[in-house]
Amino acid sequence: MSDWNTALIEEFRTNGGKVGGQFDGAPLLLLNTTGAKSGQPRTSPMMYLADEEDATRVYVFASKAGMPTNPDWYHNLKANPEVTVEVGTERYDATATEVTGADRDRIYAEQAKRYPGFAEYEQKTDRVIPVVALDRQV
Repeated sequence: MSDWNTALIEEFRTNGGKVGGQFDGAPLLLLNTTGAKSGQPRTSPMMYLADEEDATRVYVFASKAGMPTNPDWYHNLKANPEVTVEVGTERYDATATEVTGADRDRIYAEQAKRYPGFAEYEQKTDRVIPVVALDRQV
């Protein structure tokens, strides 16, 4: 894990889910996955979009800032879709499911409207940036 991610995770956990810098005021969560190859726990900070109709679902975006490949966390949750999510001071288990087709396009467009950096990421890459639903286990 990069030093940048390590510092961001520590800040998130120390401050009840609030961080400064480029994520100041943005909806941020920590996604805890199991390594696809290593089987080791991995934590990735990322922005999310809450589902306005289902309070038990949030969406995350495998943007990797528009790089040509998907981020490692995406491969991890495809191999092991049972994850743990941290939002604010809350921690819960969830199941990850990729969203496709028109639903994916609608959700990604909403995120890009709220946070224009996501539109830039989409323009920088030839791949379709995956959208993943994280459904809270009840």
